[in-house]
Amino acid sequence: MSNLPNKRKSTLNPKHKTALITGGAHRVGKAITLMLATAGANVIVNYNTSAAEAEQTVAEAQALGVAALAIQCDVADLQAVQRMAAIICEQFGGVDIIVNSASYFGKTPFPSEDPAVIDQWHRVTRILLDGTFYVCNSLVPSMQARGGGAIVNIVDLSAWSPWPNFMAHSVGKAGLLAMTRQLALELAPTIRANAVAPGPVLPPPDFTAQQIASGINRTLLERWGTPEDVAQAVKYLIEADYVTGDVITVDGGEQIASGKAKKS
Repeated sequence: MSNLPNKRKSTLNPKHKTALITGGAHRVGKAITLMLATAGANVIVNYNTSAAEAEQTVAEAQALGVAALAIQCDVADLQAVQRMAAIICEQFGGVDIIVNSASYFGKTPFPSEDPAVIDQWHRVTRILLDGTFYVCNSLVPSMQARGGGAIVNIVDLSAWSPWPNFMAHSVGKAGLLAMTRQLALELAPTIRANAVAPGPVLPPPDFTAQQIASGINRTLLERWGTPEDVAQAVKYLIEADYVTGDVITVDGGEQIASGKAKKS
């Protein structure tokens, strides 16, 4: 028998738990929502403007036998987040899982004198940084009252390698990665916080054939990933009881694909 001290584990089986997924109505957010519903979690789908998609996702989750609810809320609005949290606590008693997937992909060329670019900067960073802070700050107390839980934030590769003309997005994702580590520090040992960083996953609908091919060529696995690839990484981090303050990249090897040329 081990003589090591037996600290409380934070193993989290999603079954019968309650999860909030911000931006959970479509694309990667929807895949995460349905993964959690398939695992038996009750799901709250936060959306801002995608009402029809949110209702469809809720219907698909309910068909899996779990409770599901769509809540409209701009996470960049503190009062709106507080109202959402009140609804969640009233109807579900709080949450066990938070997945911060809400994002706004807006260009912010720099430098710029265009007031629209300044507005875009604030919009992008407020969703990624203020929104995540507001959501966690409003709902973590309920998570603590329920004995613990897990937070997973969705970042991307721009957290390490900034993208031209996307300063707000790159800074926001890098800040979100830093916030993940800070949450892990502040909330240990009962609540774990981690991040997933997708690479080329699910091409945008307006991508050309050339852009899609370029995404394939950037990876070692020579293909695009799927939203389900990201969802499975989220599931791992929710359940992994000895992982916190960390990040998983789901990028098909894009970060190290520059070595392909040397290999050949």
